[in-house]
Order: sequence, then structure tokens, then C-alpha cells
Amino acid sequence: MIAVLQRVLKAKVTVNDKPVSEIGPGLLILLGVRKGDTEEKARELARRCVQMRIFGDGEGKFNRSLEDVRGEALVVSQFTLLADTSRGRRPSFTDAELPERAKFLYEFFLARLVESGIVARSGIFGERMVVALENNGPVTIIMEE
Repeated sequence: MIAVLQRVLKAKVTVNDKPVSEIGPGLLILLGVRKGDTEEKARELARRCVQMRIFGDGEGKFNRSLEDVRGEALVVSQFTLLADTSRGRRPSFTDAELPERAKFLYEFFLARLVESGIVARSGIFGERMVVALENNGPVTIIMEE
């Protein structure tokens, strides 16, 4: 499982020109589910996302977590994070989990954020989405579980 965390001032998702979800300050989390990923991996990655200290304290140092700043999260499924680009000119997505299982783990991950007390919103699994964000920093962190 892979997550790309982007610290944002705001982020939103639209599908077919219709707003789906929007957050204020917090994290945009792009989530890719790999074949063989488990609920335990999703639980652990969600915990790490909530507790990762990538928000500034009074001195601007990375000492505060999403939990500490009471930030929001917008989680967007993105199987393309599992792209294998080691050969040729077209990426292969054979490492990405099958859609039904990936959707289950995506929703499971989202539910773990909510259980942690985070206001969490989502895109629409499997849809073509337009994701707009105002990156804060910019700060972008890649995490794998």
C-alpha cells in the first residue's frame, strides 16, 4: 500500500463538473492499493498518516501531526501509484489490486482515519476525478506499508 501525503490549505474533488468533496487545512492523501495488501497494512498506514509529524510548530519545525493540528483529510484512490515504469514507454499496473478488493481496503483505510477522530472525506472510487489542491509548503511525503 502506498500513500502520497500532500499538506494542503484546501483540496477538493469534482466528478463530471460536480463537487464531490472538499477539505480545509490538512492532508490530501492519494492512496494506491497493491496486490496482497491487508487490513492490517491499511490500519497501520492510516495510523501513520494521522500521526506523521509534518505540520509546523511555533518555530516552523515538523513537530505536529494531522491529529495535533486537528486537520482534515481528503483521500483519493489512485491505482496509478503502483505503475511499473521499468520497461518500455507504457506503464504496467499489474501490481495494483483488483478493483473490488482495492475498494474495500480504500474504504477500510478511510474508516480508520474517521475512527482516529479525523474529519475525512473521499473521492469516488474508480471514477475519473479532478483533484484541485493548494499545497502548503509545498510538503509532499510518500509512505509505504
